Amino acid sequence: MDRNVYLDMISLEEAQQRITRHFGSRRLPKAMVPSARAAGRVLAEPVFARASSPGYHAAAMDGIAVLAETTYGASEGRPRTLVVGETAFPVNTGHRLPEGCDAVIMIEAVNPVSDTEVEIESPAYPFQSVRKMGEDIVATELLFPTGHLITPYCVGALITAGMFEVAVYETPKVLIVPTGSELVALTGEGTAQLEPGRIFESNSHMLAAMVERDGGIAETHPIIEDDPAAISACVAKAAEEGVDAILIIGGSSAGSADYARTVVSGLGTLLFHGVTIMPGKPVLAGEVKGVPVFGMPGYPVSAIVAFEQCLSPLLASLAGRSFEPKATLAVTPSRKVASKLGVEEFLRVKLGQVGDRIIATPIAGGAGTLTSITEADGIIRIPPQVEGLAAGPEVSCELLRPASAVGRTLVAVGSHDNTLDLMADEIRRDAGTVRLSSSHVGSMGGLMALKRRTCHLAGIHLLDPSDGSYNRSYVETYLPDRSLTLVNLVTREQGLMVAKGNPRGITGMEDLTRDGVRFVNRQGGSGTRILLDYRLKALGIDDKLIDGYTRDEYTHMSVAVAVLSGTADAGLGIYAAARALDLDFIPVVTEQYDLLIDNDYLDTPMVTALLATIRSQRFKTRVLALGGYSTDTTGEVVARF
Repeated sequence: MDRNVYLDMISLEEAQQRITRHFGSRRLPKAMVPSARAAGRVLAEPVFARASSPGYHAAAMDGIAVLAETTYGASEGRPRTLVVGETAFPVNTGHRLPEGCDAVIMIEAVNPVSDTEVEIESPAYPFQSVRKMGEDIVATELLFPTGHLITPYCVGALITAGMFEVAVYETPKVLIVPTGSELVALTGEGTAQLEPGRIFESNSHMLAAMVERDGGIAETHPIIEDDPAAISACVAKAAEEGVDAILIIGGSSAGSADYARTVVSGLGTLLFHGVTIMPGKPVLAGEVKGVPVFGMPGYPVSAIVAFEQCLSPLLASLAGRSFEPKATLAVTPSRKVASKLGVEEFLRVKLGQVGDRIIATPIAGGAGTLTSITEADGIIRIPPQVEGLAAGPEVSCELLRPASAVGRTLVAVGSHDNTLDLMADEIRRDAGTVRLSSSHVGSMGGLMALKRRTCHLAGIHLLDPSDGSYNRSYVETYLPDRSLTLVNLVTREQGLMVAKGNPRGITGMEDLTRDGVRFVNRQGGSGTRILLDYRLKALGIDDKLIDGYTRDEYTHMSVAVAVLSGTADAGLGIYAAARALDLDFIPVVTEQYDLLIDNDYLDTPMVTALLATIRSQRFKTRVLALGGYSTDTTGEVVARF
């Protein structure tokens, strides 16, 4: 089978330099646009004011206009009388000063004597409360230089200065060409779940929005199947018609049906194929008939990283704008992170302020896991010469959200539960600016995060095999000297999730050792794993006899998906997850799921808002609608430590 192979991969820095060397000096043609509609555009010529502002000496407040020298000597003991229409002229803010006047006395300092006379008790000085002609803008002076990005504020200045149209660079036009025989166009009709092997084409919509975010105009071509001749014809036609950049989505990797490199090489010049970044490695760049052409990876997160590192700077340059890197913060990784030597990794993280540190919690997921970036607050770039990050030392993080949002984020680490999503939604609805960031690392992982002081609270459901109780003994053992409060979130049903109709005829734990039964487990340290091991021991079942015991997933929904997809026949999880995916459920135990809160934050507005949310009737009603839950003790304090 014929497959592409990457050319010698280059560093991201080298890739960006090649793009800059090849296209960096280019600017789009200029166009004249009305100033009133110029916000967001970049000036292609300098702008000089045609009119002064103000164009006359103007009153800066309501009062009377006077010649200052006629007021000298006025005092409380010897007030000065002025005659309206002769030595005192009523004016409002913005009025032109009457001829022969050079000052304004505010109305509050004027005492009416009669219909024709007023008194003042203090003198005025020349140009008191007066906006002098040209105070803001002087005709003929430089208002804005070439390359200036016009803001909404600038629009007002342009019109005030008599500049009713300006020369700006044209807007970059980008053609986006989605390729792939497996793609299905978004039509607004049909099922939300396609047959296996088919996927909705979403990358073009995402990249088009990114083009427009960066000040460009995006046009999306209909999907082209994996046909190199058709792709070549499309790219050649677009280059002839004069678009400013072309993005070929998919086909840049090393598969047998990946044709982007062949197309670009056949029509023009290939600048590079393969960059030492993760995600984003397969990106390629070239030139066809003077037009920049990029092969974008098909995995969405790879496409995002490749676009922002290669396309965003180019679009800014074409439009005459300076490219501004994302704002950064110094953050503390919550745990060690391994990375591949020789590759620059873009690690997606959730952020929250815990004490005086900004804690960065890595988000699991590869280049195809779009939620790993939609849920991220920032990106830590791990250099290629470094083998991962250590927990503790601060590193720089590029922000994907405003820095102010970090200080309003509750950091929850621990066991997964479906009600956490409802909690996050409800707290945003009720508390507005407060956000909940939850990371699913298991109940023991939550306890250890609290021990390291890298979270505000932990979700836990840890069974004590000695007496059947939940959570207390673990807190006393692992966090003996900490001030903590244990609050119940829910009680819930745990059991075996099996396919609809239970085709394997599974009735209990004993059936997990049968030949042909495949199991999917939760990760070590999770409360569900501890529960499973407890039940297996009680039944005298050797876990080595269970096919799939060592196969780990980190959430109940991931276990449910494994059963739904047929890669597993059974998995231990909560009823709500089984119900959500229409699986059958075999009850095993009713358990207690609690929130363990660090008392340092118990009385903060964020935790107060959280507790108010889970105690609300609306939250409880939504939880009960999921199935498999009881909220009888939701929000109650279980224990204080």
